[in-house]
Amino acid sequence: MPVAPACPIALTAYERERLKKMAYGHKTEHRIRQRAQVVLLAARGRSNARIAREMGLHRDTVRTWRGRFAAHRLPALSDRKRSGRPPRFTPLQTAQVKALACQLPPESGTPLARWSAPELAREVVARHIAPTVSASTVRRWLKQDAVKPWQQQSWIFITDPAFRPKAERVLDLYARTWGGLPLGVDEYVISADEKTSVQARCRCHPTLAPGQARAMRVNHTYGRGGTLAYLAAYDVHRAKVFGRCEPTTGIDPFMKLVAQVMSQEPYASAKRVFWVVDNGSSHRGAARKPPTG
Repeated sequence: MPVAPACPIALTAYERERLKKMAYGHKTEHRIRQRAQVVLLAARGRSNARIAREMGLHRDTVRTWRGRFAAHRLPALSDRKRSGRPPRFTPLQTAQVKALACQLPPESGTPLARWSAPELAREVVARHIAPTVSASTVRRWLKQDAVKPWQQQSWIFITDPAFRPKAERVLDLYARTWGGLPLGVDEYVISADEKTSVQARCRCHPTLAPGQARAMRVNHTYGRGGTLAYLAAYDVHRAKVFGRCEPTTGIDPFMKLVAQVMSQEPYASAKRVFWVVDNGSSHRGAARKPPTG
């Protein structure tokens, strides 16, 4: 065990500032704070016995950290690296699991749409990559390389040759521009669409409020009232939503939504109101056309 120096520890200005931050910082771990305080007191010329008495430590503890700092300076106040438990899995096994996660499940004959950590763990055992492995271990390995097979992204390739000019008109409206000129204060942009097959359900029994020694009671039996279509219009620049429910979709229900919005101010007296809709049949009926404004 190192022997404590007979004279006070000499500190550089940098070491002194670092030790003060370590000794009195609110986010410093307790053991690091103690070690820094031992060194600071030793630098003031105090003996090991006095430091141990003032800090409530054993004299051998004070002697140990004082000696380590004298030999290796600031890095010596951190914990030494420990060998720890021998690894259970080889680097090759870890790489094989990551490679498996980067394959689509059908490529390995697994009837899954995407991998999950538990499914990967079972497949690793089935392939004899490892005799046993937990889902948490697999998840930790994948996290090292940011591999997340349970997430997916979808996309679509644009095949319409006129997509760019069509998209430019919509994007210009969202940026409050039309024909190269900014929209006026009395011009508005509405984006509209439908959500079909919304189930209309109601609970068969009312929910009972909690009482003395009784939790709230909820019955999960529903009565089904068929399906509805929800039509919504969104004022792009005012962040306002208009909605209504209809039994079906079509040009007539859509025109009811248009009338609901256009009968209100400020749209009723606006100079122009632009409606952005998709090319669905609900928006291009031959018998009806949206009113111009």
